[in-house]
Amino acid sequence: MFTGIVEEMGTINKVDVKGVNPYLEIQAEKVLSDMKIGDSVSVNGACLTVISYDTDSFKAEVMPETLRKTGLSLLKRGDRVNLERALSLKDRLGGHLVTGHIDGVGKILKKYPEGNALIVEIESPSEVLKYIIPKGSIAVDGISLTVADVKESGFTLSLIPHTAEYTTLSLKGSGDYVNLEGDLIGKYVERFVSGVKQQGNSSKDISMKELLEKGFI
Repeated sequence: MFTGIVEEMGTINKVDVKGVNPYLEIQAEKVLSDMKIGDSVSVNGACLTVISYDTDSFKAEVMPETLRKTGLSLLKRGDRVNLERALSLKDRLGGHLVTGHIDGVGKILKKYPEGNALIVEIESPSEVLKYIIPKGSIAVDGISLTVADVKESGFTLSLIPHTAEYTTLSLKGSGDYVNLEGDLIGKYVERFVSGVKQQGNSSKDISMKELLEKGFI
């Protein structure tokens, strides 16, 4: 589990996603400080497992399903990636609950300044867009962000200067791809509602009492 608060940008040293055991080798600094074999690290929002490390880099396994669902297969040597270590129970939850399980890949349509903010418009696949609401949370390349607006085929973000400067969104532009993870709470609500329908209660409205009893509110 992660928070979507990026700790640093790492640099891709090597990409081997076509071999028998696909992996990424990433140069880093901060996330190496207490790293152990088997640790989980969010790489552009995708939860990967550390298989080896040294003083200035680490290797992480990449499963075929991860390659299908994310934009990690597009990475090349020299690319920068957002890195975050797994959440510790004693840490503050500065962003929102992020699992590191990517729902789909979006495409940046445009970026432009608005005062001290940076506006980013992203095209999103429908399977992710259904979880996105105005002022709700979305993880974009592993960054916990607040949705400014939702449109028919995508959504808009308004980035504060710190986020715009210290994450990969500062380096990406129109036409570039980003990993998207919808809000976890929205997925559970969807599952609960679909479960009610499967039980033959599709005509029954969900009451506030039922949501309270199930722990959704």
